[in-house]
Amino acid sequence: MREWPSQGDLVVCTVAKVMDFGVFAELDEYGKKEGLIHISEVAAGWVKYIRDYLREGQKIVCKVLSVNPKRGHIDLSYKDVNEHQRRDKIQEWKSELRAEKWLNFAIGDETVEQQLADTLLDSFGSLYNAFEETAISGKSVLIDAGIGDEYAIKIEEVAIENVKIPSVDITGFLDLTCPAPDGVDAIKRSLAAAATVDDDDIALEIGYVGAPRYRIHVTAPDYKLAERILKESAKRAIDEIEHLDGEGTFHRHEE
Repeated sequence: MREWPSQGDLVVCTVAKVMDFGVFAELDEYGKKEGLIHISEVAAGWVKYIRDYLREGQKIVCKVLSVNPKRGHIDLSYKDVNEHQRRDKIQEWKSELRAEKWLNFAIGDETVEQQLADTLLDSFGSLYNAFEETAISGKSVLIDAGIGDEYAIKIEEVAIENVKIPSVDITGFLDLTCPAPDGVDAIKRSLAAAATVDDDDIALEIGYVGAPRYRIHVTAPDYKLAERILKESAKRAIDEIEHLDGEGTFHRHEE
């Protein structure tokens, strides 16, 4: 793991001391190294009382302005972090804390954990990303990163048990009609064609809205894949109904 942050990084800090000229804050992700938030970096505009903005023990997110490892100096800005960045960073930090606990549970040897953590960080960017990728793709991603099979199996077990795989849900609508005598059967065959999906990571459901409209609901790991599956499903249904002398149209949103 990195001993020092880099300029421009967002870091989670705990306010340690509030002074007249600024704030000393401990960097939670870097062994409690101390950084300084000068009063000019507390808030936009003139700051009369720093305690109106920050207090001891408060958990905050700061932007790293400069780092000097030789002198042990880290300059931070509190005002340069917006609310969206703060929420995302806090969530990322909490996820990483969970991943550290998972690694400890899986391995149980501090020395080995540190070695594995360094390898996982180099390959995945964060421990949480490593667990998430493992939950989605299996231990092979760990082995490809240089993790031995024995440890890869243990990490995979913990990942599958603890990681909630991200997913997106999207919906589209089909209008299907067929004037032929066996039109009802033709529509059933078209819907059956639409419902076919071979990927275990994809959930696809067909529902009845009201003649001639049907709903296609897709759950997938990411939006791009979900959109592709939705369009392919609709195309299969339309191709089938047209083959049976009917008509079909697809609507991304209900009209």
